[in-house]
Amino acid sequence: MLRRTGIPLLALAVFAGPALAGCGGGEPEESAADLLSRAKTTLDDASSAHFVLDSEGAPNSGTLLVGGEGDIARPASFEGTLNVRALGSTLDLEVVSVDGTVYAQLPFASGFSVVDPAQFGFGDPGALLDPDTGISQLLAEAENAELGEERRVDGDVVREVTAELPGDLVEQILASQDPSQAVQARFSIATETGELRRAELTGPFFTAEDDATYTVELSDFGADVEITAPPTG
Repeated sequence: MLRRTGIPLLALAVFAGPALAGCGGGEPEESAADLLSRAKTTLDDASSAHFVLDSEGAPNSGTLLVGGEGDIARPASFEGTLNVRALGSTLDLEVVSVDGTVYAQLPFASGFSVVDPAQFGFGDPGALLDPDTGISQLLAEAENAELGEERRVDGDVVREVTAELPGDLVEQILASQDPSQAVQARFSIATETGELRRAELTGPFFTAEDDATYTVELSDFGADVEITAPPTG
């Protein structure tokens, strides 16, 4: 009996071995370029998103965008608060942007005024979701992309991707005092949804000689957001 059962057991081991080895391989890992491409598609498909902007390394002189928080909605709207450093102090400006017109409630003013955002050190925040001029362009133009660590952000698993960004592109979206210098980027992308959750950018944002860091965090993709132009007076 022992010798008879040994033959089928041996045959089972021989034929099952390759199948078991094949099952253990799993799916191939998504490349850095594929992950960036999926994050761009996800962001371009989102009708809205909430964003938080922070910075490190800003000097005390000049007029600079150092932070902010608000909602951006497609096709070209923004509503929130932007933190601008001017004359050594930080101003919290209530800002609304609709279809290319930017409104801000300036200090000591009772209502909103139409403004040129460049005078406060930033571009049109309503364009941040535009596929041709907004945040997703950073994903499309990333160079030398490499996969980084995997971690959790607010309970979601994200994969980091490090890359270099053209300085002139970053200047159009955020700022740069030397567009000829590349900007170092670290993206955190949710592996399940493809959502860009964080972009940490380091480059010559405030002075050409010194690097500083902008961090953009995105959440609430596709939330119901309604933004209208405020009355001016």
